[in-house]
Amino acid sequence: MQQIVYIATIIVILNILFMAVNKFTCFWCRSKVCLVGKVAIITGGATGIGYQTALELASRGCRVIIADVVNTKKSVEQIIKQTKNPNIVGKNLDLASLQSVRDLVKDIYENEVRLDILINNAGTGNINISYTDDGLEGTMQINYFGHFLLTHLLLDLLKKSAPSRIIFSSSILAYVSDLTLEHLNPKEEYKSVWHTVIAGGTYGASKLCIAMASKLFANKLYGSGVTSNTYHPGATRTYIFFKDLATKTWKDFLRTAIGCLAWTYGKSAEEGAQTLIYLAHADEVKNITGKFFMEGRVVWHPYQLKNKKFCEEVWERSIIYTKLEPNEVKC
Repeated sequence: MQQIVYIATIIVILNILFMAVNKFTCFWCRSKVCLVGKVAIITGGATGIGYQTALELASRGCRVIIADVVNTKKSVEQIIKQTKNPNIVGKNLDLASLQSVRDLVKDIYENEVRLDILINNAGTGNINISYTDDGLEGTMQINYFGHFLLTHLLLDLLKKSAPSRIIFSSSILAYVSDLTLEHLNPKEEYKSVWHTVIAGGTYGASKLCIAMASKLFANKLYGSGVTSNTYHPGATRTYIFFKDLATKTWKDFLRTAIGCLAWTYGKSAEEGAQTLIYLAHADEVKNITGKFFMEGRVVWHPYQLKNKKFCEEVWERSIIYTKLEPNEVKC
């Protein structure tokens, strides 16, 4: 009995220490820059980190376009009510559909005259293998390919509005991904314990691709006034690992476990959004591009980004997978 109490006490102490460290190391954006006259698009802005970012930018006078697959009406109404900024709109965006991405872009060009901030935030925590109607693996398309296409198609407006910013949401799992060219659109066999547990599976691969794309956009857009950076939000209490959960396979149970850990130890969505908010508008980072951020600080890139040939191959394959026409590749 004493041993059980002893072990339980140690677990409780470790939990408290973990949460304390998480809180004390949390970065808070202190920038007070006014964003009146600026326009931002935030994918996945109806909930979680995206919502908190939309709320913060709106409070600074920014026109915020929330692009999400879920109904954005409630989120838009809440932000308008809290900030008294009526310039908040919701748009439908299903990143699992390349046509939906194109439909949003068409809408943006028809209704907006500028775009100062593009935040590629939306994502899924699904680690099962599934395929969309475009023939692409679902997690890869939602997290990476959809944003790759969206960014390319909005580059003309971003360049026109320069100085402007692109921010991608990546993950620390980008550092452990064993991505290969075949993993860009993996077959059903890509589902082993090794790939999923150790290397992050398609989720980790998608986040590494995001880091690569951000770095290459930065390099290719250098001198245009458009910057591109990516960041890791840290373990955050959001519903990303609980969405569309069937709880039928061991992967579903793993997703649930990951989600529970993040919910227990993670930061709030407001805390997790701070580095993203910082990158979106702070003067301190207005001339920084091609970097990976954690807790408001620049950190080293995943090692695979040092392989320039591989990064370019991923870029070229991504152009093919997203069906970009030669005239649509603006950088």
